[in-house]
Amino acid sequence: KPGASLSLQKHRQRAEHWIVVKGVAEITNGEKVFTLSENQSTYIPVGQVHRLSNPGTEPLEIIEVQSGSYLGEDDIERLEDGYGRA
Repeated sequence: KPGASLSLQKHRQRAEHWIVVKGVAEITNGEKVFTLSENQSTYIPVGQVHRLSNPGTEPLEIIEVQSGSYLGEDDIERLEDGYGRA
């Protein structure tokens, strides 16, 4: 959703590859914060702190490809969260 943001998080057992399909994404990937637009992507290695935000006024659509030894949602370690889950 426009203006929304996922928690600042990391995973112990999985890596992620994010591809922007529609809209503009603000990405935190380790120490770097940058924007990606349609057809651009970023790779998040195992253990890397990361966050996905939508700074735009339009919905953001991405494809997330997960790889690793375990892909369960209980592998999320939230460091900051606007929804009270950290």
